[in-house]
Amino acid sequence: MARTHVMLSYLSWQLILFSAKPYLTDAAGGRWQLLQKSIGITAMHMQLLKNDRVIIFDRTDFGNSNLSLPGGKCRTVPKDCTAHSAEYSVITNTFRALFVQTDVWCSSGAVMPDGRLIQTGGFNSGERRVRIFVPCTGCDWTEIPNGLAASRWYATNHILPGGRQIIIGGRKQFNYEFYPKSSGAPNLYSLPFLSQTNDANIENNLYPFVFLNVDGNLFIFANNRAILLDYAANKVVKTYPAIPGGDPRCYPSTGSAVLLPLKNLQATSVEAEVLVCGGAPKGAYTKAKKGNFVEALNTCARIKITDQNPKWVMETMPKARIMGDMTLLPNGNVLIINGASAGTAGWEIGRNPVLNPVIYRPDNKLGSRFELQNPSTIPRMYHSSAILLRDGRVLVGGSNPHSGYVFTNVLYPTELSLEAFYPPYLDAQFSKLRPQIVSPPSQTKLNPGRKLAVRFSVAGALSRNRVSVTVVSPSFTTHSFSMNQRLLVLGAEKVTSLGNSTYEVQVTTPAGSGYLAPSGYYLLFVVHQDIPSEGIWVQLQ
Repeated sequence: MARTHVMLSYLSWQLILFSAKPYLTDAAGGRWQLLQKSIGITAMHMQLLKNDRVIIFDRTDFGNSNLSLPGGKCRTVPKDCTAHSAEYSVITNTFRALFVQTDVWCSSGAVMPDGRLIQTGGFNSGERRVRIFVPCTGCDWTEIPNGLAASRWYATNHILPGGRQIIIGGRKQFNYEFYPKSSGAPNLYSLPFLSQTNDANIENNLYPFVFLNVDGNLFIFANNRAILLDYAANKVVKTYPAIPGGDPRCYPSTGSAVLLPLKNLQATSVEAEVLVCGGAPKGAYTKAKKGNFVEALNTCARIKITDQNPKWVMETMPKARIMGDMTLLPNGNVLIINGASAGTAGWEIGRNPVLNPVIYRPDNKLGSRFELQNPSTIPRMYHSSAILLRDGRVLVGGSNPHSGYVFTNVLYPTELSLEAFYPPYLDAQFSKLRPQIVSPPSQTKLNPGRKLAVRFSVAGALSRNRVSVTVVSPSFTTHSFSMNQRLLVLGAEKVTSLGNSTYEVQVTTPAGSGYLAPSGYYLLFVVHQDIPSEGIWVQLQ
């Protein structure tokens, strides 16, 4: 079906959404920009690096892509001289082919404290590979055969306070491991929770949602349940209640999740909350395989994971959504973007694209947290992704519900484009409120638990009590989950005027345990009246 015909079929539900006020605030906005009509591959996986370049890849067994490898490079089995990975420069809006040698389909990864992307697992030839990408001019992938102790397909990675990565789960893997390995330590650690949440026919425990809690333990959510894991002792220290309704939220009933912004970091005890949105009802995957596309879930579930007796609080989104991406914005709000409103993840079994993003405002009162945004014109279905950029835009790409590159005679063609979504805070009307960071310079190294002075300018009048500093950990995003995504509100202990519309805000960097903020590269923003500056790169030690 031609895209124009597809778009016409959604006009009716868009009108319904705009008229359905109960869960929306009054404002709605945001805008879209097409950056690249085609980068030659589909953006199934994306990671922003410290040099403002985004590493993008799909899978090597799609067949020939629309992007050639340079210098006569080819994979040999099967022979393929096209690229399945690319480096996109945010600053120049250009891209170049990268040579990934083994299959990265449905793989995982995270950025190490020194800025290297460590990327793990995949399918067939890639299932036990570790791949390394160094953010440097002209660099390409290097690969370590048998770098993993187990096959990792649909696994989840997270950076730990000590600087290692933990790699959890994957298809038929009810265990976890670490990278790099410790001498003399076991290679694999059993995690029965993953088998307990596994359905042998559907496997709704894949790509589990994993977050580092403020006590140093890991919150792990799979299917419809969650635990708190002391990974060092291989011990479950807390079991959380199941989400009300019991519907699955993990792949292929693909919802999404975020750790909400961490605040009051100098307090004796810091609170942490997790938000899980969307997914599919029980049985939806089986029904979709038979051509019955059930409406996706329209609920979010929020839980304070640091409470002694935590309970899920349910909220209703403006639109049911499966395969949506949840991206933390610099001002602490959450963008919910991409996906469909019926069916599930999997080959060609999602229906009814959700073209309108939604902004979730976690600090608003219950019932007034969702704000509908202006729609894209491009359906972003299975194998889409979205990541935050340093300038505050959100890079959006991907969508390929097919086992190869298919561009005609299908409902949702393979999508090779890249778009940028501009949240409303980038509107010109806010230009006088928007801070501009003067110092420290980008790439500054920050020691833990120290005072930090950030200088910035604002063209208009400053509201001193509405200034804060946030730091955001860029995520590895694939299959509707942003691994390692984290936002900390450093607050504003003191705001001083320096004259000429320039000010200095004093904050304290996160404490040295690494539980609040593992070492690594973060984006630092000054936020004024909910309007963020352009970010700068900082390295937390």
